[in-house]
Amino acid sequence: MTKKRYTELQIYRILQENESGVTISNLIKKYGISQATIYNWRSKYGGMNISEIRRINELEDENDRLKRMFADLSLENILLKGKLEKER
Repeated sequence: MTKKRYTELQIYRILQENESGVTISNLIKKYGISQATIYNWRSKYGGMNISEIRRINELEDENDRLKRMFADLSLENILLKGKLEKER
């Protein structure tokens, strides 16, 4: 996973600035981000508070960990089945 430039708290604060009346063009200049980035953040994090944002990211991390665990176990299972086939 790529390293993010802004943390959830920073994204939340940027979106709060936009909601309080700061224009998107000013945010683009101030933070060096694209207009598409702001719209993506707004669609993903809009209307959430910081605790909800953190919880979503924790769940995404746990989901990634479980997917890797499943893939490792599946590979082990395939290898063990192959060894059993050879022994017969």
